[in-house]
Amino acid sequence: MAIDPERLLATVFPETATLLDERSVLLYALSVGLGSDPVDAGQLRFAYEKNLQVLPSMALVIGWPGLWFTSAASGIDAGAVVNAGHHLTLVRPLEAARTVHAHTRIIGIEDKGAGRGALVHLERELKGEDGALIGHVASSLLCRADGGCGSAGRIHEPAPAMPVTPPELCVELPTLAQSALLYRLNGDLHPLHADPAAARAAGFERPILHGLCTLAMAGHALLRALCDYDARRLTGLGARFTAPVYPGERIAFDIWQQPGGAVRFRARVPSRGATVLDHGTAAVTP
Repeated sequence: MAIDPERLLATVFPETATLLDERSVLLYALSVGLGSDPVDAGQLRFAYEKNLQVLPSMALVIGWPGLWFTSAASGIDAGAVVNAGHHLTLVRPLEAARTVHAHTRIIGIEDKGAGRGALVHLERELKGEDGALIGHVASSLLCRADGGCGSAGRIHEPAPAMPVTPPELCVELPTLAQSALLYRLNGDLHPLHADPAAARAAGFERPILHGLCTLAMAGHALLRALCDYDARRLTGLGARFTAPVYPGERIAFDIWQQPGGAVRFRARVPSRGATVLDHGTAAVTP
């Protein structure tokens, strides 16, 4: 069964309500590497319940609709699906012990051509208990085996070109050998991140780290380098996923500051010379 763009656009996802309880907030922070220095007061703001802050990037997983594309009705070859990119915009910070309501919809299918796959573009709206807007998450899935299906709907605006000057800052962060196994407890149970056979079938030498974990680590790097670990100051975060990270690798985040609080970044695995996040954008308030 092939993708039917119009049918896919008509997909209805149920609204979700997620309580940001202490355990889930702490688990998320630990799963993306906070607490790697257990005596760093900045990291402990997210990894210890005293005066607990919620990482802005946690909005990326709130209300995630799950492995919906594994349904035969989607027409998608689920074994060949990878995240292509995400972008988060927050208008107010996430707060622990609060409930967040989320509504997801598919806004467009972008056919890249036979042999090149198709992008499925989604948007998610996040609201608080009072109905007021918290933020939006734009995301894209690359369906690598589904090119030639035709396009429909609308697509996300491409990010502007990256700076050509050397980065102003670089932050390096480690991943653990078990990072993917830990991160999947946030809800993304795709076997690509845990099952060696599934990873090999998808063309990877071993299970890969979730792209959203790599992006959340970029958020950590920005909080450290530019925000003094104040979660309220990071109000935007997004990037394209360009190559996988294998758990246990060290990631270098190159950062460029621009006028008005805009930030550009790129993520690399120096040991392989691989760029794993590109066209990164972020917003930091004073």
